Amino acid sequence: MGTTQLESVQEPKYWHLKTVLSEALDSDFAVGEILPNERDLAARFGVARATLRQALEQLELEGRLQRRRGVGTTVAPPRVGVAVSTDQREWADGVGDEAWQPLDSTMAKAPAPVAAMLGTDPAEAVHVVRRIRDTQGQAVAAELLYVPASSVPDLSAIEAPSGPVRARSVLRELHRLGLQGQDRSVELGSARADDAKELDRLPGAPVLVVTTRYFTVDGTAAVSVATYRADTCRLTFGDSGALEISHDEQPERQAS
Repeated sequence: MGTTQLESVQEPKYWHLKTVLSEALDSDFAVGEILPNERDLAARFGVARATLRQALEQLELEGRLQRRRGVGTTVAPPRVGVAVSTDQREWADGVGDEAWQPLDSTMAKAPAPVAAMLGTDPAEAVHVVRRIRDTQGQAVAAELLYVPASSVPDLSAIEAPSGPVRARSVLRELHRLGLQGQDRSVELGSARADDAKELDRLPGAPVLVVTTRYFTVDGTAAVSVATYRADTCRLTFGDSGALEISHDEQPERQAS
């Protein structure tokens, strides 16, 4: 990795440095290789460490680098293509190598913005289903699915108070509702401590947050807040409105 003169560059220094580093990643480093520490890199390129961090953060956001606990900054592998289906059939199935795996379900208050979408009292406890999604052995997304008790009234007969069994029961009852539609939003966020741990990220790492509201004829039945690794996933929308994740030039479309 060579040096470069940045003083005369008109664009922001960190942006030019990002370009230089990106070229070096292609020519001088292998996937999984650990980069030199920040002090050495900053000295090599003649920039302040703050400038270097900005460039590294941008490369991480673009999926070129990964910051790993106890390891350091490594060259990231190519992004994994993961088709994201919003078909509620997955709630009933939950099988397959790339299916959402239910981990737990508890009763808790929903965050105020979620309670507003659900139309419930902020003090009201709702079912909170926690799921994780793996693809090719790598955790790529974590989800919290908020379900009001009114959406799954028959669940009172289920004895399991929490855990995967309870989670599957909530999902099965939700599946039986026969959803009529959904809307969703996508925004860039920072990994919370719980999500970071499940996704093998550092707290504060860039993530993509997909919020989906599911409807029945009677109103909102559930709200999903799914957190995706920004360094692993790229979100696109097909003509049908279905949400997809792919690193391919022409991703396959998923019907909603």
